[in-house]
Amino acid sequence: MNSKNGNSEKVHRSKIYLMLTNTGITLMVILTISLLILNKTDETLKTKVSSIADTLNVQMKMNMESYLKRMETTGTLIFSTEEVYQYDATDKNNDEYEALQTELIISDKLFDICIMENYVDFGIVYKNNHFVGKVSNGTVKLFGDKLFDDLSSMITRHRTSDGWYTGYNDDYKRIYYVKKVNENAVFVASFYSTELENVFEHPGGIGDMTVQLIENNYAIIYSSDEEHNVPGSMLPDAIYSRVLNENSVTKIDDQYLISISECGDNWFVVCSIPTRIILTEKNDIIYLVILAGTIALLLAIFINLILLDKIINPVSNIVTRLDNKAKTDLLTGVLNKRSFEELTEDALRNCDKNHLGAIILVDVDNFKHVNDTLGHAYGDKVLSGIGDMLRNTFSAEDYLGRLGGDEFCVFIKIPDFFNNNYEAFISEKCEELCKAFRNNYTGDDNSYKISASLGAACSVYHGHTFAELYKCADTALYNSKHKGKDTFTIFDPSQKGAD
Repeated sequence: MNSKNGNSEKVHRSKIYLMLTNTGITLMVILTISLLILNKTDETLKTKVSSIADTLNVQMKMNMESYLKRMETTGTLIFSTEEVYQYDATDKNNDEYEALQTELIISDKLFDICIMENYVDFGIVYKNNHFVGKVSNGTVKLFGDKLFDDLSSMITRHRTSDGWYTGYNDDYKRIYYVKKVNENAVFVASFYSTELENVFEHPGGIGDMTVQLIENNYAIIYSSDEEHNVPGSMLPDAIYSRVLNENSVTKIDDQYLISISECGDNWFVVCSIPTRIILTEKNDIIYLVILAGTIALLLAIFINLILLDKIINPVSNIVTRLDNKAKTDLLTGVLNKRSFEELTEDALRNCDKNHLGAIILVDVDNFKHVNDTLGHAYGDKVLSGIGDMLRNTFSAEDYLGRLGGDEFCVFIKIPDFFNNNYEAFISEKCEELCKAFRNNYTGDDNSYKISASLGAACSVYHGHTFAELYKCADTALYNSKHKGKDTFTIFDPSQKGAD
């Protein structure tokens, strides 16, 4: 009995030893693998998020540059009237009646151009400080008798005789665009920096990211962070110390992920987010590792195999989800500007005389009136509905993109049997889309109708790159607007654009 008891005890001790040994080995393997995976996850997540942050920063920069360019283009429209650049209010030989009539013509032209935008100022100031158009009392009071001289000093780009400026007398609430009309007159357009809220829409991809527009002296022009959205205030020290003397860089440390890029006239777009927020999902992964490790201690090798799946799959899902968010416009569900251009550019490289492609540029008519009449919430619903409308009109092989605001673009592949008459296919798709817009109503009682103006251009015939086709389509779109909107135009070299 003693011998049997001794053997039983040895067997029991052996079982305990083997169990402890197996448990120890399993635990060591789990800890080793877990540490390796967590380190790799940390590295991969930081790298991927840094890349996405850089992409988002570029997108915000392009949005801002596009907005400034649109303001500049709007300003050049005033020169389509001869009286604008020929009239000189400082000329003492001016006939009073003729001067009054000329200023009335100029004022009407300025009003027609600026009616769709929220300008604070939109007028022409002469050397004697006389002005025509919309120049606010606040601007007149702020500049005083230096109105013409100080506005003229804001012209910093001598090649184009124009310039952007903010921070006049430490007032960063207004942003000015000034363009020389002639030696005795300058055109000025200004708007409140709060208007940039529409430019720097929530970037998506990374929640809680702060987007800021700053001057080269690190003063804030606009911030998506309400706490620090005080125009003229300095960047918070934590951000300032990380972007000091940087022009274009993306960096991440234990405290912050920051991306900065230069935008326009010595302005910079800064995107920042605390690192702890980026790595929040890593905590979920740590929990999975602990849970899987506990199960693995009980089920040994079998659970080790399951453990890998439970760790790798969440990491893959996180990266995939972040990547998808970076490519998609969150409001409409179509491609964002950067992704659309890249995919279209790749598709155009594969186009030849037997495989045609075309882009259709879509601009919603009077969309600002929708926001002003129905509110921005309805405006967002309209934009979201346009995304659905595009998906219902075009095939899954076509690329759908939102270039910004109420401007959309579609790249369509033209079937082989339409090669000899590509205009028929493009016209068919454009007419179908215009009809879809005409049948679309919004508002509380569905009584508000929207429409769209379209411009189209085809590869081989109009260009081989996205930039070339976009320019042609934009010219065609301008002609659609000129014809009365709610229509489409296929580019013809004889057409004249907004320039």
